[in-house]
Amino acid sequence: MTVSDLKVKYQSSVLGFLWSLLNPLLMMLVLYFVFSNVFAFEDDSFALYLLIGIVGWRFLANGTMTSISAIVGRPSLVTKVYVPRQILVLSTVLSSFASSILEFSVLVPLLIFFGVNLSMNVLLFPIIHLAFLVLVYGTSLILSSLYVYYRDLNQIWDVLLQAGFFLSPIVYPISIVPEKYLAAYMMNPVTVTIEIYRAVLLYATTPSLADLAFVVAAAAGVLIAGTAIFGRLERRFAEEI
Repeated sequence: MTVSDLKVKYQSSVLGFLWSLLNPLLMMLVLYFVFSNVFAFEDDSFALYLLIGIVGWRFLANGTMTSISAIVGRPSLVTKVYVPRQILVLSTVLSSFASSILEFSVLVPLLIFFGVNLSMNVLLFPIIHLAFLVLVYGTSLILSSLYVYYRDLNQIWDVLLQAGFFLSPIVYPISIVPEKYLAAYMMNPVTVTIEIYRAVLLYATTPSLADLAFVVAAAAGVLIAGTAIFGRLERRFAEEI
């Protein structure tokens, strides 16, 4: 099902998968020209800073927005055939996960081209990206199950994603966040995840054990909550669809 989703996503497209690479690059260029004179970066790494944040955020946004209709969009697999319904959500999330891996894979040569010294900390990337996968999957379980009952949810989630983009350190450094709000700001696991991406890919630094533990614990908590909510609501999926 994941492979099928990927094929459908790029079929009849002239550039195919290249759109997954051009999209974040074009977005980076726009944001770079808008914000490059606003925030001062000592080593002129703002473009790479933006690109890492955009690619990380795209996985969350694309993964949740496409999977929100994973149940409603496949009624025959819900009403006529018995398939563990979590698989419908998982296959959609894995499709976005595969795209994100390819995007990050192309990002690494760009980092090398622009003179970034990659360190052994890069080996931490798969761990944090898998934790982010669990977080996105848990969130998608909640959204897809609620969407069966509340069809306005996709519009609401789209607005929340737009707000979340600017409430996360995608286009600005965390240093501009007022000190009194910083503790609450860092409670967002997406914020911490994106900062870890930058630590291991851009700055060659080792993220703190506390940050790693927080992301893993947050992902596990969201997965447990998502599984519980999905299990409770799926009893009436066939009726509601």
